[in-house]
Amino acid sequence: MRKTETKQLIRMMQREFDEEKRLDFVSLGDGGHYTRSQKDYAFKVIDESGVRATARILRIPRRTLQRWCREYGKYVKRCPFWVYEWVKRRRKRWEFWARRGYS
Repeated sequence: MRKTETKQLIRMMQREFDEEKRLDFVSLGDGGHYTRSQKDYAFKVIDESGVRATARILRIPRRTLQRWCREYGKYVKRCPFWVYEWVKRRRKRWEFWARRGYS
């Protein structure tokens, strides 16, 4: 399998996963206003993915999610947990190459 095919497959799987989350979110509601269970589900997704990604996945405005977080006293980090690990690995890689004269 070529690299582009692999990337396409991963994107397709991610879209399906996101769609499943969205359908779970919709199934928790009653068709009118957002229910408390929908908000709780959104908070769970926010913890995993962050506010912007949650807005994209659940297809609701980011401002709505931010308002819910303020109303319920939900603290949201500026970025998801995995970003900190990614930054650490990137910094190590940069330092590795900087010691070898590539900066």
